[in-house]
Amino acid sequence: MTTYVYETIPAIPGVEPRRFEVRQSMKDAPLKADPATGEPVRRVISGGFGFVAQKSGPGTSSGASGGCGCGRCGCGCSN
Repeated sequence: MTTYVYETIPAIPGVEPRRFEVRQSMKDAPLKADPATGEPVRRVISGGFGFVAQKSGPGTSSGASGGCGCGRCGCGCSN
């Protein structure tokens, strides 16, 4: 089961949406209404934890430095 974040879609302009979490299977369709109030809702896309492996060395696109090649991302490369 996955925990999804939803927010209400206020009918009155200027009213702050209310956010809540729902545990659902990934196979379940997104909710269209808040189960408690019946208000229309939308699923919120948010960041999560992840792991990104970076390869470096001969035969990789990043070259021996292991950086991006631009010098602007903070990776320490000097290109």
